[in-house]
Amino acid sequence: MTAHKSGDPITLNRLYGRAKGKPLRQGQQGLVDTLLPRIAMPGEGPITSEALFGDARQLHFEIGFGGGEHMAFRADMLPDHGFIGAEPFLNGVAQALTHVAGDNGTHPPLGNVRIHHGDALEVLQRIPDGALSFVYLLHPDPWPKARHAKRRMMNDGPLDLIAAKLRPGGEFRFGTDHDVYVRHALMVMRRHKHQFEWLINDARDFQVRPGGWPETRYEHKARTVYGHEVWYFKFRRR
Repeated sequence: MTAHKSGDPITLNRLYGRAKGKPLRQGQQGLVDTLLPRIAMPGEGPITSEALFGDARQLHFEIGFGGGEHMAFRADMLPDHGFIGAEPFLNGVAQALTHVAGDNGTHPPLGNVRIHHGDALEVLQRIPDGALSFVYLLHPDPWPKARHAKRRMMNDGPLDLIAAKLRPGGEFRFGTDHDVYVRHALMVMRRHKHQFEWLINDARDFQVRPGGWPETRYEHKARTVYGHEVWYFKFRRR
């Protein structure tokens, strides 16, 4: 397996959106100062399971993990797998660190998580081709205006990169509560049907949350406060 070279013909997004919100609480800032450096992605070189965890375990990658609830849930459920999460929003990273640390003693610390505070695509380019078993893209920024469509993560360049990094039979999971984004995403995925097989039998498969896919705070708010419908998609790498 070889890492995808930066000169390969894949058009990637710039990183858009805010990087920091309200000031961190003292405990969160403490985790950013002490825990994050211990579990942060290495600054250079190929990103492999052996380099991160010392063995050949299966690797999962979450693009924009928000507050980290989904990543922590999956990591706790699959302790012998390795989880990589990338998130540019510092407050989300700080929240995720509380889950990794054990939520103030509510569960043991998670030793199978590594975090990148920054652009997910930068990390993906350093992962060897075919090295990932799962990639997750849950509730990405919809950029609903047509002139901003190129900023969406569900576009040809990022999807080509995701396809390259997934092993054959690996799974790409995508979720959104935005109707404009879901139509755009399905249009793009149709262009990539030679790379991805949609795992679907009937409408319930994208209208009902699959097992092992927890509800995040963002999804709960979208559903209960804003009354949004939520869609869930699973694609298998051909």
